[in-house]
Amino acid sequence: MPDADLLFTSATAAAALIRRRKLSPVEYVDAVLAAIEVQQPRLNVFVEVMAEQARAEARQAEAAVTSGAPLGPLHGVPVHIKDLLDVKGVPTRRGSAIFQDAPPAAEDDVLVARLRAAGAIVIGKSTTPEFGNKGLTDSPPHGITRNPWNLGRTSGGSSGGAAAAVAAGLAPLGLGTDGAGSVRGPAACCGVVGLKPTLGSVPYETATDSYANNTFAGPLARTVTDAAVMHAVMTGGASRDVWSLKGEDRRQLSPRLIGAHLGGVRIGYIPRCHNPRVAADVTANTQASLDAWAAMGAEVEEVTDAIDWIEYEGRVLYQAGFAVGFAQYLSRWQNQMDPVTLAFMERGNGFGLHDFRNAQFARTRLFRAIQALFDRYDFLVTPTMTRTALPVEFDAANEEVEVDGVKYGITRQGWTAYQYPFNLTGHPAVSLPSGFGTDGLPTAVQIVGHWGAETDVLRFGALLEQARPWAQHRPAG
Repeated sequence: MPDADLLFTSATAAAALIRRRKLSPVEYVDAVLAAIEVQQPRLNVFVEVMAEQARAEARQAEAAVTSGAPLGPLHGVPVHIKDLLDVKGVPTRRGSAIFQDAPPAAEDDVLVARLRAAGAIVIGKSTTPEFGNKGLTDSPPHGITRNPWNLGRTSGGSSGGAAAAVAAGLAPLGLGTDGAGSVRGPAACCGVVGLKPTLGSVPYETATDSYANNTFAGPLARTVTDAAVMHAVMTGGASRDVWSLKGEDRRQLSPRLIGAHLGGVRIGYIPRCHNPRVAADVTANTQASLDAWAAMGAEVEEVTDAIDWIEYEGRVLYQAGFAVGFAQYLSRWQNQMDPVTLAFMERGNGFGLHDFRNAQFARTRLFRAIQALFDRYDFLVTPTMTRTALPVEFDAANEEVEVDGVKYGITRQGWTAYQYPFNLTGHPAVSLPSGFGTDGLPTAVQIVGHWGAETDVLRFGALLEQARPWAQHRPAG
């Protein structure tokens, strides 16, 4: 197989070829590393490439195939890890000058360990903005990560390195994190699949406040099947994440989704959240997706309920968290921190105790409002973003987003409004490509499901993927 085709082969297909001894893990990893050498200077998607370790693990993977040893579902498949999660032997720099000289991590994060146990080969750490702070991926120490579809556009954030790498064929799987849309936004910008799981189904042991957590770890992949396999590998309780200890099996598929006919399935279409505008090309591609499900028998209904999307209260929770969590670094590092981090911290310091508690109460109200929708609907569908990827120079702290020539708010209000509400409610949400915008950049649709119903959400997405295939598209260069 030519390297150009191998790089865009799905993870599950590559794993099957490896099991049948038709693909060498060594040759596979070498092809990916060679592509990284070419693409890293133009895209800037990695902060660490673990070439020698990856080659050594590939040789071990090949020996396991030859010896007939038991093989995991991702045996020999390259994966990269967002640089907010620990990989043993490599520093976790968090996109910040503060941690550029951090010592190598002593242990793998639990999710990295699970991926390795499934046979995956870690090839490097992908870029993130400082502390995963915004919807674009750039940082003072690591520079700008660019979108492989258009180098003048952002790859999204904060898992922009992972999404861009997957889109460019630099490993079929990336592990991202999502605190306010940080898996789904980059997936939408880069034309890949990104899953934010249900709160607790995939442990997130690095959360500063486990009980009030709204940050998730999830897969970025080119196909829904790849995302589903990666997700299945990572599920299950872990001792340091209280939400993961419930012990529920979240992988059961609803019987009505087993076939390709969706009679009886009800879709609640939400055209707007807090955002007053959405681009015409995004709306058209979202409608085409809804039409595809309707053609399979699903009933589509626009949600007209007056929902308070708690945009203000969400900012209170987000920015106050930055203000308190990173205050310890200001005296020494302020001049080397991202101005966006500093702006969020300053705004967070302006909120009081009553603001914060009222925001927490609002989170409960939002959860209950979404739960009430699921009394009527099997899935909620929205665009993932209001428009295609923003310019790489966009100022996420101060600049207003422009949609079809009209400016109307900063990123949380004007671009990513569909994402953060479901971090706060904890429901599973997946972004998958819906087409191309008029500027040639990808657009995306978001599917939100019942609490714990990731398998249903992924199956529903897979049906759209079959009706409107996407993975055959490759960015130029």
